[in-house]
Amino acid sequence: MPYLNTARAIHNMIAEYTQAATLWIDTEVADYNSRNPRLSLIQVLDNPDDMSGDRVFLLDVLNQDDLVADFIQQVMLNPNIEKVFHNASYDVKFLGNKKAKNITCTLEIAKKIPYYLLPVPNYQLKTLATILCNFHDIDKQEQSSDWSKRPLSEEQIDYAYLDCIYLAQVHKRLLELQAEGNPEPDTEDLIVLNARYTQIEEQWKLLNSEYEHLQERIKKAMQAQNVSETSAFKLTAYERKTVKAQFLELARLVQTQGLNLDFPITLTQKLQKDLGENLEQLSVEIDTSNALRLTPKTQETNGEDE
Repeated sequence: MPYLNTARAIHNMIAEYTQAATLWIDTEVADYNSRNPRLSLIQVLDNPDDMSGDRVFLLDVLNQDDLVADFIQQVMLNPNIEKVFHNASYDVKFLGNKKAKNITCTLEIAKKIPYYLLPVPNYQLKTLATILCNFHDIDKQEQSSDWSKRPLSEEQIDYAYLDCIYLAQVHKRLLELQAEGNPEPDTEDLIVLNARYTQIEEQWKLLNSEYEHLQERIKKAMQAQNVSETSAFKLTAYERKTVKAQFLELARLVQTQGLNLDFPITLTQKLQKDLGENLEQLSVEIDTSNALRLTPKTQETNGEDE
C-alpha cells in the first residue's frame, strides 16, 4: 500500500496509469458534510489479483488541485481506461463529473442482478464483500474519520487501501454472476428453462397472492389501530388529483384565446372508432413497433357438455 504524498511521485504514478486497461478506484473526502468538501485521497488498484495491497497506491491530493486536475485529464477523461467504482456517482463528482469516460459502477451492476442470484439485504460494498467474497470483520469506522488531518493514522491508511481490494474482488464476482444470469440466448436449453419455470410458477402464485393479501390486511389494521409506522411499513396518505375538461370547451378556449397547443394527440382505439371515416381528413403519424409477448400455454379443459 504505497502512500504517495509528493507531487513528483503522484504525477509519475498518474503517467503509469495511462497505460492501464482497468483501474479500481476509491476516494476519501475531507469535510464531506460541509458546503466545501475536499478530495483527500485517491486510492487506485491496477491489479485485481493483488490481495496484499502492494499494488494499491494512495495518492494524497488534499489541497493539491493541480494533482487532481492531472488525474482527471490523464485518467478520468481517457476513454481507453475502464474506471471501476462502487457508487460511482459520488466519487466521480470530484473526478471530472459528467466529463469522465468509461466508468463502471459495481453498485449499478449489483442492482441489476436478479435477487435469486444475489440475495443481499443491501448493496453496500461491505455487505457485498462479506457475502460474495467471504471477507469478514470489515471495519468501516474510519469512513467517517477526519480525512483533513495530516499525518493520516495507520488505521485510516489500512482502511483506505483495503477498500480497493474489496472493490476489485466484488467486481470480479459480480461479473461472474452477471454472466450466469445472462447466458447467450442461442445456447440456452429451452427444455430446462421451461421445466424450471413450471416448477416455480405455482409457488410464485401462492406467494404473490399471500404477499398482496398481507399488504392489504396490514394497511387496514394500521388504519383501524391508528398506527402510522411499523417495523416493516410506513403508512402515508396521498391525494390523487385528476383534472378533466370537456374536449369541445378546451378546443373553443384554444381558439378564442389564441393559445399555442399544437402537439400530437394519441388516438385511442375508441377515438378512432368514434371518428370513423372522418379520420381520413386528419394528417396522422403512425408509429409501428414490433414486440414479442411470452404467453403461457394453459392446459385446455373439457367443457361441461362433453
